[in-house]
Amino acid sequence: MTTSTAPRDDNFSQAELDKFGALANRWWDPDGPQKALHALNPVRLQYVRDRARLAGATALDVGCGGGLLSEALASEGAQVTAIDLAPELVKVARLHRLESGVQVDYQLRSVESLAEERPGSFDVITCMEMLEHVPDPTSIIRACHALLKPGGQLFLSTLNRTPAAFALAIVGAEYVARLLPKGTHHYKEFIRPSELAAWLRDAGLQLQDVSGLAYEPWRQRARLSTRTDVNYLACAVKP
Repeated sequence: MTTSTAPRDDNFSQAELDKFGALANRWWDPDGPQKALHALNPVRLQYVRDRARLAGATALDVGCGGGLLSEALASEGAQVTAIDLAPELVKVARLHRLESGVQVDYQLRSVESLAEERPGSFDVITCMEMLEHVPDPTSIIRACHALLKPGGQLFLSTLNRTPAAFALAIVGAEYVARLLPKGTHHYKEFIRPSELAAWLRDAGLQLQDVSGLAYEPWRQRARLSTRTDVNYLACAVKP
């Protein structure tokens, strides 16, 4: 993991894009490889909806994948732009848009390039389960700051770098229960809340909340939790 202060447009791992691109065709299958994401999505939406007004808001979904959260935000009345760097995922998201009729503007591009083009454009930005998959998470956060309007809110989710997260998110989810493909996560890329808070502060954002996100695979459901030692959500505001 590296950090820098200059804008960049190479903040991705091709191996990571290929890995998630290979899952594209079953992204919307609730019993497929992204089964856990389907359980997490309603809780992610609830977290955003409880803290931000979505009806009529301009929203950006960074690292949108196949569009699960993007469509959910649009269904709440937001005008949604959604971006990803995996062509297969953007294609699937656009195809699902045709089936669902939910209007989302899907674009194959980086958040850094969008920040140069459309600064100060969004009321709400979501970036879920992405920061732990890029070489420089701070570049993503700085770009999100640039894209937000004053008073705009950034919503993030990621994995804590703890023994519990290693045991549950990697050993348990990938190797024992096989809920996720092997190699989905890399422990060294997990992010402690204190690190995330420092990056947000350095980017000019004010951290408002950190909440745990618990996944219960035996019930195929997720819920907010006071425990942040595995998955967690965070909300920050641009002054």
